[in-house]
Amino acid sequence: MRIAVSAENKNGLDSVVGPHFGRCPHFVLVDLDDREVTAVREVDNPYYPNHEPGQVPALIASLGANVMLTGGMGGRAIMFFQQFGIEGVTGAYGTVRQSIERYLGGQLRGAAPCHESQAHGHGDIPAGGAYEKDELGRLREEADALRRQLDETAGRLGQLGSD
Repeated sequence: MRIAVSAENKNGLDSVVGPHFGRCPHFVLVDLDDREVTAVREVDNPYYPNHEPGQVPALIASLGANVMLTGGMGGRAIMFFQQFGIEGVTGAYGTVRQSIERYLGGQLRGAAPCHESQAHGHGDIPAGGAYEKDELGRLREEADALRRQLDETAGRLGQLGSD
């Protein structure tokens, strides 16, 4: 199985997950044999920072990925991934390693259109793509991902303190 993960940097499994797959500068490709990592490769996103609908899903398909993990994506992108037979998964955050562990553990499943996609009418029946170029929307997505990560970290710290 090959999992593609949107990434903000090129640090392999320690790369920071990009909050939106189409606006990330890199992808980390992780090959797995059962749950064992057999290869890790970073790929630049040739469509960063601007892309046309369908370009990034086509790239991910050409790279042989079975799964796309990311913080968020629009409804149109979810449909493109489905057409390519790729499982799109949103809600990823933290590092690539942490997100893959969550995915393999069953805590990270399914894809839902990001807030900006829904606000611009691009939910389950996508249309247009203006939200892709909305900097405020991107910052909101990043803030949401950071809040989730902080909440999870605070919870883990609380557990360590009670042990």
